[in-house]
Amino acid sequence: MLLPATIKFLKDLKKNNDKSWFDAHRPQYEAAKKNFEQFIQTVIDKHGKQDPTIKELTAKSCMFRINRDVRFSKDKSPYKTNFGASINRGGKKSIYAGYYFHCEPGEAFVGGGIWMPMPPEVKKIRQEIDYCFDEFKKILANKKFRDIYGTLDQGEEYSLARVPQGFEKDNPAAEYLKLKSWLAMEQLKDSDLTSDALVKKTVAAFEALQPLVTFLNRALDE
Repeated sequence: MLLPATIKFLKDLKKNNDKSWFDAHRPQYEAAKKNFEQFIQTVIDKHGKQDPTIKELTAKSCMFRINRDVRFSKDKSPYKTNFGASINRGGKKSIYAGYYFHCEPGEAFVGGGIWMPMPPEVKKIRQEIDYCFDEFKKILANKKFRDIYGTLDQGEEYSLARVPQGFEKDNPAAEYLKLKSWLAMEQLKDSDLTSDALVKKTVAAFEALQPLVTFLNRALDE
């Protein structure tokens, strides 16, 4: 579980997003970061028994820095108001699909898939979906997957307006071929974050997502 003090730190940071406040509260930050790291490591250790591609990962190799890159942003707030971890084969910067946990009061979620891959990877994934659509449909229709995620996120930011070039407009897989990211996410309540059941809930979400992750990564390996 995550400690109430970890959630409180993130809430306080959102109200006081400046360097002077952060420096004055660095001990609280370090404690919160350590708590999140311990939680992520526990999840890796447990789900790694089911998915051997992540079992050697460390939480540190999966966690994102709290400092924001403000060079090209109108928002010059120096810090993120969340803790995030991308648990991917090869680490958070790899090209592979994987699992994600986002700890942010009011906006927490668990899930994963692959976010905005580069064109060569996009092409491979679309081809795999087209060639193996029956298998892909079964993954999304699995009861565990549907109960937790419903379906893939098909928001406008993740999808093309038209079927991409090279595929027929009436392709049965058209709605998934239009995607630019293949993601599934389950929203979490703040009460979930500090629940004793958080590790179990997160591991169950990752287990339900694993067939999709395996499918996507098989495409990338070809």
